[in-house]
Amino acid sequence: MSKASFNAASRRDLFRLAAASACAWAAPASLARAAQRPETYSSGEIVENGHRFFGSISRGLAEGVERASRQWGRPNAYILGQEASGAFVGGLRYGEGTMYTRNAGQQRVFWQGPSIGIDAGADGDRTMMLVYNLPSVDSIYRRFSGAAGSAYLVGGLGFTALNNDEVVVMPVRSGLGARLGLNLGYLKFTPESTWNPF
Repeated sequence: MSKASFNAASRRDLFRLAAASACAWAAPASLARAAQRPETYSSGEIVENGHRFFGSISRGLAEGVERASRQWGRPNAYILGQEASGAFVGGLRYGEGTMYTRNAGQQRVFWQGPSIGIDAGADGDRTMMLVYNLPSVDSIYRRFSGAAGSAYLVGGLGFTALNNDEVVVMPVRSGLGARLGLNLGYLKFTPESTWNPF
């Protein structure tokens, strides 16, 4: 190989290497974070964030979080948002918020879902959702059923357990009152807003 050919080949190799490096750097870090398993939060951290979010109505939060921790351990993500629902036997619920993780960033999430039961009326709630056993950030995008969950009231806050395999989502809502536990349904989480609850 001549010196000129060798230099041309070397330059091509350098260009390829530079291009590959640029592509690697250009790939968003969020893709790597999305596949990363979120680290857990302590009960104290969750209660502190919940107190700031709910304000004066959060008096039952610590008891509810401790009760959930005994059953599922520590959450490794949580969602802060708001939702609205309405029902007359069958109902619909829509919400939106931000999901926070310790080591995999934060992202917007939307949820919607149908319900059926002895239920009538409409309400709007500030909602905190604790997420347990989430294997990766994108794993939130699925349906979570309330049929196998439990529901209880502590100090004016409603706690409901929804699950899909090993992942558990526990919505904590303010002002549910008598509506809590009187219907069955599911929530579907999506990365974008949609009116389709199914």
